[in-house]
Amino acid sequence: MDTTSAPTGPRVSVCMAVYNGARWLTPQLESILDELRSDDEIVIVDDASTDDSVALIETLADPRVRILRHETNRGYVATFEHALSLATRDVILLSDQDDVWVHGRRDLLCAAVESADVAASDLVLLGDGAPLPHPLTRRPWRLGRSRPSDRIRRQLTIWAGVAPYFGCAMAVRREFLPTVLPFPTFLTESHDLWIATAANAAASLEHVHSPSVQRRLHEANASPSRPRGVRAVLRARVMLVRCSVEAVRRTRRSRRGA
Repeated sequence: MDTTSAPTGPRVSVCMAVYNGARWLTPQLESILDELRSDDEIVIVDDASTDDSVALIETLADPRVRILRHETNRGYVATFEHALSLATRDVILLSDQDDVWVHGRRDLLCAAVESADVAASDLVLLGDGAPLPHPLTRRPWRLGRSRPSDRIRRQLTIWAGVAPYFGCAMAVRREFLPTVLPFPTFLTESHDLWIATAANAAASLEHVHSPSVQRRLHEANASPSRPRGVRAVLRARVMLVRCSVEAVRRTRRSRRGA
């Protein structure tokens, strides 16, 4: 058996946005690097951290890790957009700075996007492995069916805020990036729901009913684990409806150009 032959199959870019993440970066990056092949990459964009995040990443001295630094803080949406724009491999896996990957995540999500432009998986909680709790009912929060005929139902769940689409549990085919990027100018939060909406509009969103991420819940999570105020919810719903309109427009444009 020749163990020196080049790896086969899709290459992976992991895109990570970092801001003052030194507290949990080491276990996250270790879990990612353990999954990656020699021809994969991690693209990290640091959003003007004031802690030791950049120094910690640089100590890895791993040639698969690329890091760029914003001089001023732009927010996590713009930082993820920048990271995605720098990805060079076939499949893009998004990653937060404070979770831990489940063993097998890379191959699980690469297989899922063989037949879809975007794949999203379930999540479990770091520590006890319990399902992610629904923010309202506290019951297990899992993805439902992913049949193309369910597009309307899925979009309604996104608008209602009850769809557990998290960027840290997503994969995107490189060919779909021109539809996703640039992010809509009005997108101020929930880049993951924008990606899910775009894939849903294209009837190319796959659900993976196995967890690929152990999610760490803490006071600084960008995605809230508890309900927000009425005004914030309404603003978010209006933004998501606008995302749907933009997703349909881009999908039609892509099909015309095919």
